[in-house]
Amino acid sequence: MKFGSVDNPSDIDFTLPADHPDTLKVLQNKPSERCNVYVGCAKWNKADLKGFYPRGTKDELEYYSRQFNSIELNATFYRIFPPEQFAKWYDKTPDNFKFFPKLNQEISHWKRLSDAITPIVDNYLYSAVNLKEKLGCVFLQMHNNFAPKDFNRVVNFAESWPKEIPLAMEFRHTNWYNDKAVAEDLYQLLEANNISNIIVDSAGRRDIMHMRLTNSRAFVRYVGANHQSDYARLDDWVERLKLWKANGIEEIDFFVHQNIEKESPLLSAYLIKQLNAELGTHLKIPNDDSDRQQKLL
Repeated sequence: MKFGSVDNPSDIDFTLPADHPDTLKVLQNKPSERCNVYVGCAKWNKADLKGFYPRGTKDELEYYSRQFNSIELNATFYRIFPPEQFAKWYDKTPDNFKFFPKLNQEISHWKRLSDAITPIVDNYLYSAVNLKEKLGCVFLQMHNNFAPKDFNRVVNFAESWPKEIPLAMEFRHTNWYNDKAVAEDLYQLLEANNISNIIVDSAGRRDIMHMRLTNSRAFVRYVGANHQSDYARLDDWVERLKLWKANGIEEIDFFVHQNIEKESPLLSAYLIKQLNAELGTHLKIPNDDSDRQQKLL
């Protein structure tokens, strides 16, 4: 992911903003006693995650899914796969694994949520539901230039989305979050339709770090800068997630990107270790030798 990349990460203030005042209100409205946590990368192919797979690995997804409990499925942005492909992915992965597929670019970038997207969305979901219980949360990411002037399209899309399928939405035009009147209307729309408000943590786009949850799911897309600050930034996220867990959040979906993707599994493994220590989760640490040794014993 090149989104928000900068030449000099050391010049960026990576301080995690304070929560929006209504975030804790949303969590405390219907607190959950159990918090499900999913951490993963954005891709599983060997070319991008160079060095992650042991020599001789024949099926990358099969191996990946035994190291992580989730994947941010970006491949679905570029093409709509047939039902059979989703069924194959389902069969290859463990029972506790979940996919978080991105909606196709024809929906978000080409037709831009116009009325013409209805059959495309239907076709997409007709295939995606073959993931069955392994379908996590579908997410929509709009183009940078999709502005609030088209808010009515967002309303129509949100209100017509099938409520039985979890949805998260991401906006990149700055006015969605920095025009207070627009932001408030957006938050209310997402809340009313139980849609998660994606948080993107990227070096060059601190302007869209809204820190406003709209339901009991935190969907975070974290973009590392291939810089030593990446780990300290994750430490800050662990503290924030710990706070949200204490206030009854039901699910955390945290996906790690890097401009040089091969480092994503390393960052993810570090995050998982911290979550296990601080939030009491029991997530597997990817490619952890000590875990392998314990199983042998």
